[in-house]
Amino acid sequence: MKNQDKKIDRKKALKKMGKYAGLTALGTFMLLNPKKAQAQSPPAPGDGW
Repeated sequence: MKNQDKKIDRKKALKKMGKYAGLTALGTFMLLNPKKAQAQSPPAPGDGW
């Protein structure tokens, strides 16, 4: 088995990083949607007293 270097240039690396960043941001937004998070959170201490 030969040792092969798999190098990519800066342009390809940035493009690949951008795709991962976009997917991560989308996933984070879906999981931490402010409206859903607020609806699922317990009432604040002292409310209703």
